[in-house]
Amino acid sequence: MSKQAQFLSDNAASVHPAVWDAMRAADDADAPYDGDAQSAALNEKFGALFGRECEVLWVATGTAANCLALASMVQPHGAVVCHEEAHIEMDEGGAPGFYLHGAKLLLADGKSAKLTPGDIRAVIDPIRDDVHQVQPHAISITQASEYGCVYQPEDIAAIAGLAKERGLALHMDGARFANAAAFLDRPAGEVAGDVDALSFGFVKNGGMTAEAIVFFDSQMADVARYRRKRAGHLQSKGRYLAAQLHAMLDGDIWLNNARAANAAAQEVAGACAERLMHPVQANELFVRCTAQEREALRAQDFAFYDWGDDAARFVTAWNTQEADARALSAAISGL
Repeated sequence: MSKQAQFLSDNAASVHPAVWDAMRAADDADAPYDGDAQSAALNEKFGALFGRECEVLWVATGTAANCLALASMVQPHGAVVCHEEAHIEMDEGGAPGFYLHGAKLLLADGKSAKLTPGDIRAVIDPIRDDVHQVQPHAISITQASEYGCVYQPEDIAAIAGLAKERGLALHMDGARFANAAAFLDRPAGEVAGDVDALSFGFVKNGGMTAEAIVFFDSQMADVARYRRKRAGHLQSKGRYLAAQLHAMLDGDIWLNNARAANAAAQEVAGACAERLMHPVQANELFVRCTAQEREALRAQDFAFYDWGDDAARFVTAWNTQEADARALSAAISGL
């Protein structure tokens, strides 16, 4: 086992060598902002991946990707329906309210941080259609969810159907989209479904400082371009961000990295049995264990986060060492 086995977060993982190589190659001078050749080629590259036309904007963080996408869908007097454990609600420091100029988040409940049409209707059906109540403008779902669980294509199709029926836009937080794709073993277009826009996460999966906002609605993309500049996310040397995205897509590095992270999670899951709070379908494990048991694991040099008073969260990454995953599995078995 390495000196400290790192299971805190896939954000702590190292950068894939192909990304470093691509950034060095981008040192050749090119047009500033998003006028460079690599930025211009992103639409075609992602269009081939998803099997339909799209427009792609790079940004530096997942928070910006989510919020700029939602800001292109939602007016300040509107609202976004999301799960009560959604990242935009729990972990983005109020950024949705900032980027959306005060638009509201309407919180829904759902098993394993996933939503169903019924969960969404329970929130939006009681809302009166008048100016005295905030009206929903969009739905946001997370693939894979905040508890590491994956929407099947038919699940997303049902939510997309409801969105169209109610005239709502559909956004996907894809911070761990690659892990969902690896689990489903389906084309990216099927893993995303009929969404209007998604954030495609790279930083958690071996990237460095680049995330993608993928728009399947060109009008939303046009709005987001202005909002990206206004928000301070139009970087002057954008070619370095575009280069990272190309590097991860070339040779399916994005998918192979996710497969490695998922496989490490499954190695650990095999030792958890009834301790698991949610199915392990991506690279996160939520494991019931007492404070004393967590102390015992940390004494063996495993790094992870507590999850409330009686559980722990373990996250594997693209570069999790097989020996570390096996060691954690053995340590959990020995509790």
